[in-house]
Amino acid sequence: MGRISFSCLFPASWHFSLSSQVLPRLLVPSLRQLLFIGLVLCLMGLLYLLLVTGKGHASWIRKENHFHRHLARVTDVDATDTSNPNLNYGLVVDCGSSGSRVFVYCWPQHNGNPHELLDIQQMRDQHRKPVVMKIKPGISELAKTPEKASDYIYPLLSFAAQHIPKNKHQETPLYILCTAGMRILPESQQEALLEDLRTDIPVHFNFLFSDSHVEVISGKQEGVYAWIGINFVLGRFNHVHNDGEAVVEVHVPGNDQQEALVRKRTAGVLDMGGVSTQIAYEVPKTVSFASPQQEEVAKNLLAEFNLGCDAHRTEHVYRVYVSTFLGFGGNAARQRYEESLIKNTAARNRLLDQHTGETAESPLLDPCLPADLQDEIGPSAQKLYLRGTGDFDQCRQILQPFLNRTNETQTSLSGIYQPAIDYSNSQFYGFSEFYYCTEDVLRMGGDYNASKYARAAKSYCSTQWKTLRERFDSGLYASHADLHRLKYQCFKSAWMYEVLHSGFSFPANYKNLKTALLVYDKEVQWTLGAILYRTRFLPLRDIQQESLKGAHSHWRHSFSFVNNHYLFLACFFIVLLSIMLYLLRLRRIHRRAAQHCTPSSVPWLEEGLGSPSGPYV
Repeated sequence: MGRISFSCLFPASWHFSLSSQVLPRLLVPSLRQLLFIGLVLCLMGLLYLLLVTGKGHASWIRKENHFHRHLARVTDVDATDTSNPNLNYGLVVDCGSSGSRVFVYCWPQHNGNPHELLDIQQMRDQHRKPVVMKIKPGISELAKTPEKASDYIYPLLSFAAQHIPKNKHQETPLYILCTAGMRILPESQQEALLEDLRTDIPVHFNFLFSDSHVEVISGKQEGVYAWIGINFVLGRFNHVHNDGEAVVEVHVPGNDQQEALVRKRTAGVLDMGGVSTQIAYEVPKTVSFASPQQEEVAKNLLAEFNLGCDAHRTEHVYRVYVSTFLGFGGNAARQRYEESLIKNTAARNRLLDQHTGETAESPLLDPCLPADLQDEIGPSAQKLYLRGTGDFDQCRQILQPFLNRTNETQTSLSGIYQPAIDYSNSQFYGFSEFYYCTEDVLRMGGDYNASKYARAAKSYCSTQWKTLRERFDSGLYASHADLHRLKYQCFKSAWMYEVLHSGFSFPANYKNLKTALLVYDKEVQWTLGAILYRTRFLPLRDIQQESLKGAHSHWRHSFSFVNNHYLFLACFFIVLLSIMLYLLRLRRIHRRAAQHCTPSSVPWLEEGLGSPSGPYV
């Protein structure tokens, strides 16, 4: 046995032979060890690429998909494609105090991922305008004629039915939710109106509608829905967060033994209207109470709910504090203030035998009106004449008693319980009067800075009313600012400041408040949060279909791996390993051949690479 032939791994034209005694020179131990170590390192590198880099790549793709979905939700203004068979629809009728509006929403089929919510958007017509219709007056005006409730609501539903494909009506949920105007009616009148809707609507429309789909919702529910809608548009329910994005540690309600979740920080909401002020924010940590009475009150202010479709998953479980303060809106506060002025001035005049404020020549000085502005308040029998002094700081001090604060801990306006806010890791959006006070006249809407705002408000208040009128006539203020805004801007600036910092106890150096009219250039209604919450179980159907589809197509997904370039690397290393094993096999053959060789076959080895007398094939 003198030569070994190589032909199995190469084409026939590459056939060549090596001497078995020369082979050890090619397979010296050090080289073999180096090749083996190199092979191990290469295999480890391949595993790293497959497991780590591949996973990171998939994660990046998921983040990109979430980003593009969120971007589409907040910027998409294209007309809704009603020819798309995979599009679903939903209706929410907001029956308010001054009128009723119908909102039409749509969403594509759920992607089957139980970690994600429905991608709900407001439907847009062929002119790219939101599909919304409003009628007046409010449904509460029909309290004495409840049999007309269905006739009242008919135009809204007829309008919505025209925009939704007829073959989709039967699977389109309809919710009729009544708010403030209906709340003040006696329960018997509420039920009479609702019963007429429950009875007649199914006769005329084929929407997905049941008795539970029409109700009078509480202020707490309305606040929760508003909080859900705003955070949904902001993308805060998408828990795939990027580096540097604000997160918060959450103790999931009802799971005290479970580890805390780390997820995206949600935004709190501050909303000051004309009559009331509302605050809503997530309470991520378990709350404590100063007394049993406080705990009982807190039960009516804390809402715990699951936005996810699976009740056993906790990633979309939220604990939200919501409180509405009637009489603390901008106009209502001014009315309470004026009533106090009239009452206190009349009592002081009687006590001191004075006539302050009874004529324009002897007006009552009001620090909450711009300098030298003259005003009249009260009924004709108790008319009070005022002249503004424009003292912002004094106005703030005068307004503090109207907050009705108490000395009890963890309370806000009127002594109402308020859970602690982590001001170092929180964000709030201020709407309505919070925006109007900062933007309409002061032109400071957006990121709120307390010291800059106070200086601007102080400067405005102290400016002569004549000068303010000249600026107004020159168009220096917001286009929708009117004389009423100019007249009471000083008062409302001070009231907003006191509600925020003295009422809700926000520190003066708080930097994470944004005052806004719109979110991503869109007016976000509480109805968006309502339909998102009430349709939260709909994805279960799509998830089940996706699971069945995934089981049948599993082999196709596995086969698609062939297209992955990592497979080429795997094949390359397998071939390399095969070659190494084959060479080791040849090494063993060489050793056996050396043990059995005769002395006559050895001399040629001493002659270098010279061949023995005959070939060995």
